[in-house]
This record gives sequence, C-alpha cells and structure tokens, in this order.
Amino acid sequence: MKFNRLTKIVLTLGMISLFGSSMTVLADTVKVNASNLNFRKQASMSAEVICTLPRGTVLERSENLGEWSKVTIDGGSGFVASRYLQTVQSISGQQIPQKEELLTNTSYASVSCVVEMKPEYLYAGNSKINSGSAILYQSNSQDRKEKTVCVNAGHGTKGGSSVKTLCHPDGSPKVTSGTTAAGATTAVAVSSGMTFNDGTAESTVTLKMAKMLRDKLLAAGYDVLMIRETDDVQLDNIARTVLANNLADCHLALHWDSTTSDKGCFYMSVPRNDSYRSMEPVKSNWESHHRLGDSLIEGLRAGGSKIFSSGAMEMDLTQTSYSTIPSVDIELGDKASAHTTEALEKLADGLMLGIEIYFSK
Repeated sequence: MKFNRLTKIVLTLGMISLFGSSMTVLADTVKVNASNLNFRKQASMSAEVICTLPRGTVLERSENLGEWSKVTIDGGSGFVASRYLQTVQSISGQQIPQKEELLTNTSYASVSCVVEMKPEYLYAGNSKINSGSAILYQSNSQDRKEKTVCVNAGHGTKGGSSVKTLCHPDGSPKVTSGTTAAGATTAVAVSSGMTFNDGTAESTVTLKMAKMLRDKLLAAGYDVLMIRETDDVQLDNIARTVLANNLADCHLALHWDSTTSDKGCFYMSVPRNDSYRSMEPVKSNWESHHRLGDSLIEGLRAGGSKIFSSGAMEMDLTQTSYSTIPSVDIELGDKASAHTTEALEKLADGLMLGIEIYFSK
C-alpha cells in the first residue's frame, strides 16, 4: 500500500460538502498562496481541520474577519488564515483556473494526496523540471486491489521543450533514433506533442484519456497516481518516472503517434541492443516492461481496437531508461485517429482489460 509513504493527506474536495451545504453571497474570489492551507471548521488554530488545500486552489470568500476568512468551496463553508490568501484581482495577467482543474473530483476515490518529488529519490538529481505535484488517489471500492497504477498524460509541461535532460542515468548515448537522434546524450525534458488533423493538441486528448482511465481504475479497485490533471504540470519526463517508481506498481504514459495513417495502437518496446539492455535500471526491468506492454495490447485487441503491426516498436526512451517498475509508453493511434469521447472510452476499456490481464499473470 503506497499511501503509508506520504505525509500530506488531503481529503478529496468533494468530501468538503459533508460539512456544509449553504452558499454565502460571494464577497470576493481568492486563491491559496501556501503549499498546503488548513481548511478548518471554526476560526481558531485549535479548531478541527477538515482538509488541507493545495497552492492555487480558488475559493469564494464570504467574510474577511481580519486574521481569518470564511470561505466556501463545493458548497461547504469553513475558515482559513487570511494571510495565506491572495485576491484573484491582484494576480495581474494570470488566468486563474477553476477549482475542478486544480484537483479533479471523482466519486470513486475516498482520499487523495498531493505528492511531490523528493531529492532523495533515485535519479531525482537528473530531473530539471520538478516543481509541480501529482495526485495519488485511493480507491473507495470494496474490492480494493492494493495496487497503484500510474497514469501519465503525455506532454503538458510549459517550457519543457526548451530544457534538456540526460537520456540515460549514466550519461551514455541513445541507441535508437526517434524525436531525438541516436547517439545523443540529452533530449528535451518534455516535448510539446503533436496536433491531430482536426487541430486538437495531443496533450488535450491524453489528459481526457487519463481522466477516463483514472475513474475506471478507481472503480475497479486500483489506486491511481495521476501525473497530470491540468493543462500544465511542471514535471519533466524524469520527474514523472521517478514519482511512478516510488509511488506506483506500474506506469502507463499515454500518447498518440505523429504519423497520419490511423495506424492503430502499439507500445514502445526495449531495443534489442546489448549495451542498452545491460544498463541499469533497464537490465533489471526490461522484461517486465514487455510483459506490461504485451498485456495492454492484448486487452486493446480484445476490446476491438486497431493494433499496429505486432503491437510493439523498439525505442530508446527516457521513461524506459529510468523506470524501476513495469513501465510503457503506449501509443493509442496517430494524428488521423478518432479521439471522440466514444473512441476514447473504447480505448480506456481496452487498457483496463490489459491491466487486469497483467496483474492476473
């Protein structure tokens, strides 16, 4: 169980409604300007803490009492320290996201945790963009699997394409070509992704897909580490992988390919290269990466999704090079593929079946 590693527990925001149902007339809109702000039942340091609110949470303040402010969120009222609030109007030129974009509410989770990179994590020092945070959800299903799946919505890190990180932990060069050429020792920290034929950004679709898969996993009893739940998260590919290594049992990065042939689904497999397969942590984990990838393709195929070629393509990826748990980049189509809600639901069901197949082996 991964939750015992965490110290910052945050009740799912939807649970706040248990403590109040009436909305007070809005006086102003404020934003949390602290790492974690206690949301209390009363205006007192000794009052019960309902939950903690992550930095950036947008609140409706009904009363400013000086030291304390009475605020509402999701229909529930409580009190927070005024000194940790910032009015929306004072944040010049910055667009404030809605509450649901900051911590997505889901009826399938009992609690969620805000999790951040720790410098003591293996390979954390190779990350260049790691100021963001992920969300770890615990399923409220009676049939809890005691397994945590990392769902990584590909791309979605502003400025990621202008920063480079080591392709391999030991600084050795890439052994295959791709977005970064073979022989390179560094690659962009997070690429911006492609654009579908209809103009939709890949990062938008991977995020929608990730949220669908998250809810299906939670309903089935799996805990879920969500790397990204907003348009932007300041976590590069190494940071995402390191978080998954420490907090999950397997890691799925969701992507679509840049070709235009509606080629179908496949996963990036570990290249058949002796030097690469002898490098740690690849040496100790590449076979488990393949078992996970093959299981996902089996599930997608059984669910009626189109599969490209054998379902695997050899690629030297940063994610694979740093992963110490079963981990795959799964490509769910390309620029020409349908990405309607119906199409994504079908893919999510196939991925769910693949995860069930993997953990049943």
